[in-house]
Amino acid sequence: MEKIYTIQKKYNKINNLSATTTIIAINIICFFIFSIALIINKNNPELIYNYGAINPANILAGKYLWTFLTSMFLHGGIFHLLMNMLSLFFIGTLTERILGKKRFFSLYLISGLFASLLFVILAFFFQIDINTYAVGASGALFALIGFLMLITPNLPVYVFFIPIPIKMKYAAPGILILLWMISIAGNVPIGNTAHLGGLLAGLAYGFYIKKKYKNKTRMISNHFS
Repeated sequence: MEKIYTIQKKYNKINNLSATTTIIAINIICFFIFSIALIINKNNPELIYNYGAINPANILAGKYLWTFLTSMFLHGGIFHLLMNMLSLFFIGTLTERILGKKRFFSLYLISGLFASLLFVILAFFFQIDINTYAVGASGALFALIGFLMLITPNLPVYVFFIPIPIKMKYAAPGILILLWMISIAGNVPIGNTAHLGGLLAGLAYGFYIKKKYKNKTRMISNHFS
């Protein structure tokens, strides 16, 4: 009986982990697995990228379709991982408190998939980033930002290294525009169309929640005003 009780306690601890903590842990584990795989296959890194990162050319050819999911949990370097996980910790914790564990996880997962889908669609129609490999949690993160933009528009947040807080309703589009400018000026493949897809998904869900729970969302918005 004692053994069963111990197992049950361990299960309860795991089950009580927040969705945000769980997603962060998955991202960290996947990052190290991906990094080790690249080291082992250093003579053929493209093989590993094909199996993990999303690439519009691959998807349009009907290959590696699972990368819609896997690319959400991989990152292009330790700095990329740290920036996204720190952002997820702060933004995700608040969003999860508002939505609850199940709704939060659903929003994160579905919006991340939608961000990747839009990335591929726009690559096809505009012939941009067609052969680019994309990884990262940014698409899903922008969905959380878009959601908070509607539910907590006056929430003060700090953006990058700006020392003064900016209201979420201004920070959300500001971050997207800033990243787009950096991408254009420095010719950096940041994955702006995926960010846009995530933001749109978050805004759409925010509209739905505001319409369905008018009084609750009004109270939340007033709390952060």
